[in-house]
Amino acid sequence: MVIETIQNHPHIFFKMLSGFLGIEFFMFLSWIFSIKLRDASIVDRLWGINFILLTGIYFFQSHDICWRHWVTLLLISVWGVRLSLHIHFRNQYLGEDFRYQTMRRLHGRSFWWYSLFSVFFLQGFLAFLISAPIFWIFTGGMASKSIWDLIAIGLWSIGFFFEVVGDAQLKKFKSDHMNKGKVLNHGLWSLTRHPNYFGDALIWWSMFFLAISTPSGWMTFFGPLIMSFFLRYISGATLLEKSLKLTKPEYANYVATTPAFIPRLANITKCLLWKKDDNKKNVI
Repeated sequence: MVIETIQNHPHIFFKMLSGFLGIEFFMFLSWIFSIKLRDASIVDRLWGINFILLTGIYFFQSHDICWRHWVTLLLISVWGVRLSLHIHFRNQYLGEDFRYQTMRRLHGRSFWWYSLFSVFFLQGFLAFLISAPIFWIFTGGMASKSIWDLIAIGLWSIGFFFEVVGDAQLKKFKSDHMNKGKVLNHGLWSLTRHPNYFGDALIWWSMFFLAISTPSGWMTFFGPLIMSFFLRYISGATLLEKSLKLTKPEYANYVATTPAFIPRLANITKCLLWKKDDNKKNVI
């Protein structure tokens, strides 16, 4: 069991502690930077970097490096850099996110220290919990290749596709001023109302499947479960849809016909037909 392994091998506890302290120190430095900028939303841009940092800490403390460790480092680095750059370029001229502006007005002069615990330290702690499968990949011992590894790489590929393509389709849609007030309901957005969030969830379930190739790795299931829950019900889909329902009249019909998170496979035909029509337009 995981707990017994930690008790019998104290170095595992210290590796876990170094990951926790490392990510929280990084969040502390980011908080100081946010005070100077008066912009707490920089924490969102650092979300992907948090996991690269944690993976790096665990990687460089591992004595026996195997192919699975290298694959994990590569996959998390590609995902994390892409996500942080995407959020940075999307938000660089928009100022502080409305969520943090609301918190700033609510807490007034005390927001500077309130944000340290409720925003920065909290996100660091969540990143630490969510990355449990990554910790165990570098801790649970050597294991031979298995079908779980192939499933993991397959899930990561699908998740990365949904996240990257979903973000690209949304960016292209928003760049056309004729679409202001309209709802994006074609491409991947015809399969699920949040393809980028769905893809993000798959990324973390792929880390879980890499972890279960090692002894007791299945006990890290809470990591991707926490991420999926937050994406679907807390900071992701639900929070975003509250504003969309108020600003876009067509969104109610979109909600009635399109799944919120997990794609409806029957909608794939609709997605493919849109792609075919779009290619015809490009040819013309």
